Amino acid sequence: MSTTSVSGTIPDTDRIEDLPEDGATAPSAIDTAELGRILLGRWPEARLAARKRAEDPRFQSQYNLSFEDQRNVTFEQLKLLADAGPQYLGMPESVGGSMSPGANLSAFEELVLADPSLQIKSGVQWGLFGSAVLNLGTEEHHKKWLPSILDVSMPGAFAMTEIGHGSDVASIGTTATYIPETDEFEIHTPFKAAWKDYLGNAAVHGRAATVFAQLIVNGTNHGVHCLYVPLRDENGEFLPGVGGEDDGRKGGLNGIDNGRLHFDHVRVPRTNLLNKYGDVDENGVYSSPIPSPGRRFFTMIGTLVQGRVSLDGAATIANQAALSIAVRYAEQRRQFTTDSDIREQTLLDYQRHQRRLIPRIAETYAMTFAHQQLLDKFHEVFSGQDESDGNRQELETLAAAFKAMSTWSALDTLQECREACGGAGFMAKNRFVQLRADLDVYVTFEGDNTILLQLVAKRLLNDYSAEFKNADVGVMARYVADRATEAGFNRSGLRKLTQAFSDTGDSRKSVNALRDPAAQRALLTDRVQTMIGDIADELRAVARKSRTEQAEAFNNNQNRLLEAARSHAQLLQWEAFTAGLEKIEDPDTKRVLTWLRDLFGLHLIEQDLAWYLSYGRLSMRRGRALESYINRLIARLRPYALELVDSFGLSPELLRAEIGGTVEAERQEEAESYYRRLRASGDAPVKEPKPAKDPGAQTRGHHG
Repeated sequence: MSTTSVSGTIPDTDRIEDLPEDGATAPSAIDTAELGRILLGRWPEARLAARKRAEDPRFQSQYNLSFEDQRNVTFEQLKLLADAGPQYLGMPESVGGSMSPGANLSAFEELVLADPSLQIKSGVQWGLFGSAVLNLGTEEHHKKWLPSILDVSMPGAFAMTEIGHGSDVASIGTTATYIPETDEFEIHTPFKAAWKDYLGNAAVHGRAATVFAQLIVNGTNHGVHCLYVPLRDENGEFLPGVGGEDDGRKGGLNGIDNGRLHFDHVRVPRTNLLNKYGDVDENGVYSSPIPSPGRRFFTMIGTLVQGRVSLDGAATIANQAALSIAVRYAEQRRQFTTDSDIREQTLLDYQRHQRRLIPRIAETYAMTFAHQQLLDKFHEVFSGQDESDGNRQELETLAAAFKAMSTWSALDTLQECREACGGAGFMAKNRFVQLRADLDVYVTFEGDNTILLQLVAKRLLNDYSAEFKNADVGVMARYVADRATEAGFNRSGLRKLTQAFSDTGDSRKSVNALRDPAAQRALLTDRVQTMIGDIADELRAVARKSRTEQAEAFNNNQNRLLEAARSHAQLLQWEAFTAGLEKIEDPDTKRVLTWLRDLFGLHLIEQDLAWYLSYGRLSMRRGRALESYINRLIARLRPYALELVDSFGLSPELLRAEIGGTVEAERQEEAESYYRRLRASGDAPVKEPKPAKDPGAQTRGHHG
């Protein structure tokens, strides 16, 4: 097909040798100090202070315990952490805080290096239970409950998830019915599917909870609201009407006492309703500053987005830690001889080992820069710098997209690094196995990843549809013509990316497109816009049919929608990486990071190569050339792999993995010295000679 008519198409080239070398002289080194400062982001002081705490053994993981003992240790660690005071970073001045949401999450994310159980335990106490009071309550609630939440004298649970509805919060079964005779709300779980489940602090330690329930006033259901509900007395016994069960041992995060809660007509004062977005007065009259029930629900749920933001950051740091360990080991571990009988080959010199680790380094840098943008957006909204509806919606979509991508990536990277380190990677002392077990549930809580990508996909469809809201007949006619030729619109969903892309017709010049950021952006953008455009056309065709037919059409496109959302998230990560390059001043460092960005972009295209080929965005020749070019790019980056992970700035005390130190280099040096001495002594045994070739063997073989 023609390579000039489709946006994002890379022209053919005859020989991979035509690919440019990007200069004759390779950079001598990376400025790891400068790069490290950039990777710390906007709140380096908070991150460095958190890392200092994470180096303290008192805060670190203790896995060789029963899960009951591990829970108690984690609870004591939480109290120590409360004494250190990082939780006040995100709180208002009225309760002694500094109201810096970005610094607060920066410090929280680093706790994954100490112990994921402690991180999530503190997240339950302050990021969920405390944040519900902060963001859904009013000043009176803040003064009444936040001090005891912050100093952990009132441990609490965040009771949103139900057994029967999971991510479908709008359909939860728990009710909070206003009783006018006593000016109270009655909390009730009418059936077992409405029991609150998987709640941190619910099994043992929690003495109160922020409970989400359908608010019923004078026979009208006003939708999901949140109430502060006491659970246990000072002796840890359930209060009348409150019951629960222990979820028991889990696959990971066993320092957290997850459990179930249920309520049998439990009464709480009317003023226990966290009433920032919906209130009931002393006359039993409901009011809200947000008239639309749907918008009110999403506003309330949106105030709790920090959980997704922080999980994105924690997963990114887990990637950094895993790769720091695996690359250090691969630089020291030697296996099989090549050109020497004494010195074996370093693992990282093997192409397959480079393929395992270096693209994941590129992905982790993209995740790091993307998370910095997400954290900036979060700080804008929750510090009050920009609380507009548009900014909140963009924050929610970015958080959903990045949390899904980074938590999946963490599981993949931890597993690949484990395997890349062989048997040593399976040893508990080298961190991979337990970190992966602890982070496994990150893909599920704060929103199941598949559900989150569906949220992103719906946003993409809404943005796409908005393009035509006020379109006249002429615009629609041009659109139909454009779709017929697969030109479409160049847009990313959250922002418009108008790309001018043309083929010069000179194959010697057009091969530069593989490294051209405009071409990478065009290819990545085109995949998203084409997929969304195709789906939108199919859904538009049933827009006036029955709800059943519309639901069936949506379901038939669900997998494609999720793929489009994934591609959109990857595009945003690529853009964040590209923007991050502008922060780098050292030319050698910028050059190496540009190669790393190119590797990230081209590896994404390689992963979806079937789509690019089937839609004519790449020719078969260019598709074949892509693998060879990526291999060359990885080989070019190999000398800088150790510096790239060193720039993450993770000390041995934070990694706490034997193979992440020098023990393997010492073993290798000892073995090499032994063979050198043996050879020099003249006492080395000679190898058994190969047997002489039997000239009749081939003949006998043919005749049995």
